[in-house]
Order: sequence, then C-alpha cells, then structure tokens
Amino acid sequence: MSTFKELGLQQELLEAVELLGFETPTQIQQEAIPIILDSQRDLVALAQTGTGKTGAFGLPSIQKVDPELKTVQVLILSPTRELAIQIAKDMKSYAKKVKGLTSVAVYGGANISTQIKALNNGAQVVIGTPGRTLDLIKRRKLDVRHIRTLVLDEADEMLNMGFQDDLDAILADTPQEKQTLLFSATMPKGISKIAKKYMHNAQEVEVGERNSGAKNVEHHFYMVQAKDRFEALKRTVDMNPEIYGIIFCRTRRETQDISKKLTKDGYDVDLLNGDLSQSQRDEVMDRFRTKDLQLLVATDVAARGLDVDSLTHVINFNLPDDLEVYVHRSGRTGRAGNSGISISIVHTREMRRIKSLEKMVNKEFIKKEMPSGEEICAIRMLDLIDTVKETKVNEEQMQKFLPQALEKLADLEREDLIKHFLSVEFNQFLEYYKDSRDLNASAKGGRDRGGRDGGRNSGGSDRKYDDASSFDRYFINVGRRDGLNPVRLMGLINESLNGQKPDFGKIDIQNNFSFFEVEPGYENSLIQSVKGVKFEGRDVAIETSDKDPGRKGGGGGGRKSSGRKKGKGGGGFRKSSGKTRKRR
Repeated sequence: MSTFKELGLQQELLEAVELLGFETPTQIQQEAIPIILDSQRDLVALAQTGTGKTGAFGLPSIQKVDPELKTVQVLILSPTRELAIQIAKDMKSYAKKVKGLTSVAVYGGANISTQIKALNNGAQVVIGTPGRTLDLIKRRKLDVRHIRTLVLDEADEMLNMGFQDDLDAILADTPQEKQTLLFSATMPKGISKIAKKYMHNAQEVEVGERNSGAKNVEHHFYMVQAKDRFEALKRTVDMNPEIYGIIFCRTRRETQDISKKLTKDGYDVDLLNGDLSQSQRDEVMDRFRTKDLQLLVATDVAARGLDVDSLTHVINFNLPDDLEVYVHRSGRTGRAGNSGISISIVHTREMRRIKSLEKMVNKEFIKKEMPSGEEICAIRMLDLIDTVKETKVNEEQMQKFLPQALEKLADLEREDLIKHFLSVEFNQFLEYYKDSRDLNASAKGGRDRGGRDGGRNSGGSDRKYDDASSFDRYFINVGRRDGLNPVRLMGLINESLNGQKPDFGKIDIQNNFSFFEVEPGYENSLIQSVKGVKFEGRDVAIETSDKDPGRKGGGGGGRKSSGRKKGKGGGGFRKSSGKTRKRR
C-alpha cells in the first residue's frame, strides 16, 4: 500500500495530513492524486461517498497553487452549501502549513457582502454552490478566467438538482487550458454528456463497481401498508437502542412532521431541510456530530455533504424517486471502515423498486419482519439491564448514601425490587405496545396472516403518512424546447403563487410538455394563478393529472390526502420520570 509521500505530495501537505491523523491514502486517493499531480489530463473519478474524495482532489489541487499569485486558481463546485462548507473546512486543514494560501466558500443562505469582502482580500481557492458562484461571476466579484483547476464534486447530484444551465454559464467563463476533475458516485447519462462537452482526453478511474453501494453496508427492508409507515419507523428505532443515524424523507414538510412527533415522544432528534438558515444548520450539525442528537431527519438535498463517519443506520422513510439517490443515502453509513445498515420502509407496491436497487448496488436486500410490540419490549428491557450493569459505580461516593438506600428498600424482596426498578424506566414501553398489532404486509398487498399481535389497534399508528397521498400531480404545457428545467419550473410555480413555496415531488420534463407533483392543497390556486402568465413568450396552462404511468409503485399519482385522524403518539424511549436520558 502506498504512503502519502510516495504519491508525490510536498512536505507541507504531508505534515497537514499527519496532523489530521491520516496514515495511509484511500484507494481513490492512490488512484487520483498521481494523475492530478503528474499531468494536466482531465479526470473522471467514480467513487462512493465516504471514500476520501475530498482528499483525492483537494491535496493535489493545493499543491498546484502558486501562493504568490492572488488570483483564483482552483474552483470547486458542489451541489449544496453543507457540502461546500465541509469541503472548505477540509481544504483549510490540508493547507494549514502552506503559507500565503487562502480559500473562500461561497454559497446561498449566507451574507453575500461578507463573501464578496473575502474574495476582494484575495483567494486562490474558491469552493461554491453553482447558484451563488454564478451570481458572483455576474456581479464581477469572482473572476474565474484564470483558474488552473476546476473540480465538479458530486456532479451527478448537481444535475439531479437542475444546475445544468448554471454549470454551462460558469464553465463558459473558464479558460480552455485548465485541468477539469469530475468526481461522482454514479455515472448517469448526464455526467457522460458533461465529460464529452467540457473535458478533453479525460482519464477515468473507478473505485468499486459503478453505481454500487458501499461494500460494508447491509441493506434491509420492511414491508408494511403505506398508512403504517410512521408506526413502522418508530418500531425500527425502538428495536435499535444504540441507533445513531439519519432518517431520509422526500419533502421538507415530511421532515417537520416526523421530527416534531418523534421529539414529542422523547427521542433525541432534530431536522435538517432547506428552510433552515445557515446558523440553524450549523447548530443542528454540531449537536448531531457530538451525539447530543441520536437521529437526524433530513431531505436528500439538505443531507448532501454530511461528514459523519460513525453512523450506524440510514432509514429510508420513503424510497427516493431517482433510485441512484439511494446509493448516496446508503453511503452515509458504513464509512471509514465501519459497518452500517441501510433500512427501507416500503409498501406492498414497491417490490419492483427493491429488485432494481439490488441490481444497482449488486447486493441482496434482506426482507425483515417488523417485530411485535412484545418483542420490542423484550429488546428494550435487556438493553436497559445491560446499561445498568455496565454503569460504573463510584464506590467512595455511593458509600455515603448506601445505608439510607438499603434501609429504604429493606421491605422489598429481591424480585419485587427488580420489578420496581424496571418499571421506572419501562412502564411507557409496556403501555405503548400493550395492544400493538402486526404491521407486516405481503407483497400481494394484504396483511400477513397469523400476526403475532392478534391484529389489535396500535396506540401510535399515525395515518397522516400515506405515501400514496403525499402529492398531487399536474400537467403543464411547456417543456424542454421552451427552456424549462426543474429549477425554472419550481421558480415559475413559486412566483405564480406569490412567493409561496410548496413542497415538490417528482418532476418530469418532456420536450413539449411536463408533469410535476406538488403537495396537496394548491389545486385551485395553482391552476388559476398561471392564467395570463407567459413562459418564454408562450401562454402557460396547468391541469390536474390523475395518473402517472411512469411511476412503478412509488406513490403520489395525484390522489388527495386521506384526511384520516392522527393517532396518539407514544413509545418514546428517552424520557424517564419526566427527564430525558441521553446515551453517549
């Protein structure tokens, strides 16, 4: 195995790497760093999340910078501000020993004046999101005409988020003679088009199988009725007492609803979505990284770039519309040599999607049985006992209080003492799961027979989270030939609704027309709001669309929300006698 020194890195970078505690380069670093250092060839690098991609392009890019020149020499583009901030943090760590080198992160959601001031002070490395980067270029505050290295990180996700036009505009201002480095976890057709359009004689390196998942991640799924998703989520969390992970949702609204209910029930949880300001995001991530939070409920966009190596689980509350996004989700766990589990809660119409995912990640998805309430209670009881047994006793301090405690408990027999002890922490579980029902469903769409819980009603089933009623579907009479893309479509809808920002689901841009999904409740206002509106000179018309022939078991389909009454929450495992017990 190579060392960082053998890869050709200069002494200042070797010292920085040593300070960071890195001993040996990862496989993608071994493959990419020599190519970037020893030639000017463009590079397409395919590697899964958590394999050290930032170091693979960051270290050699810094080495090629001339600190004496105060012009921008390296431009790194990433899809989200969270990822841009993380890359900027890593780049500063790598360049710690390099005198005169400055890097600046530019992204939306932060004060642009502060970023302009930092650019005016001189920076050789700029890390940015496409939207803010293009804005600064148009304002003539960011000059990319002399860059030597261009990095497109998570390029597949930038395309998924509709940044193709922004990328085209940014790259048009960059010089022909530069080294372009494209890093991606997957290789969709759009990435191939970018490589052909903007790269010359590019070399390709690939770590692992194309579009595959991490090797040390297991993939499990539970099949339930769509209306039982939230109850299944709670059982999934309850049966894994030491879980430390991310719950992925499709929409901002879903993250808010789930986070609110889990918090109310005593779970150590918070949300991460696009509505948060940068200071709020930083606060949430600080709490999550220090494990003050055990669970993070997030949308795909918000969770890009999270750099947490010790996650035990990823839970897919819904499978993503684009199955390649699943590769990114599951890659959040099983990082840095650790093992992890990716759990999907699916309904009875999604087996085809599971089969497609198995082919994509080249791994079997293990169908698990959702445990009964009684089984979960047994798991939690044994975990509590283990926690008590492993708790370190301060003999010297406890000795002062032990005589009084023994006297107080003298009238209890050993068995009664154990019962009372368990009940203090455990009564809430026993009560919540007392009449729980079997949640397991068969692939044919029916409840499995002979359920272990006798089919009784659960005290915590939440009817709100019906996957088939998450969105209404619409037809719009403009498409790709009119210059429509997902970003412009969302902007058109938001502007027509006078600045309201509904949650969007699946967006399907065709050549002459398009389909899109929006959360329920906007039908009348949406159809009326576009009357008289023009897009690129064409009158806009929107109609409801009842069916989505392209969706295979994904839900949505323009059906209305069921409106069922929410059940009572419960079953939280962190609250004890009115206090929250947190486990490190």
